Amino acid sequence: MKKELGIFIGLFLFLAIGMHFKEWIDHPVDHLLNMQNGGAFGIPGLIHPLAFTLVLYIVVAIPRIIGKVISKSK
Repeated sequence: MKKELGIFIGLFLFLAIGMHFKEWIDHPVDHLLNMQNGGAFGIPGLIHPLAFTLVLYIVVAIPRIIGKVISKSK
């Protein structure tokens, strides 16, 4: 469980910094405070970072789960 949480948090930070690098460098506090007013693709502001991270986590988790199942069956 700890490892999965670490992967999720790592993906979250990777996406947050990767997609909003300029905002994090120029004015990080303002970026955090204005997050409730933002949003993407119709997803409300505070939920959109978690939603995108969850989608990417699922994309990463499926091959990991398949790999674990295959390695256990051998």
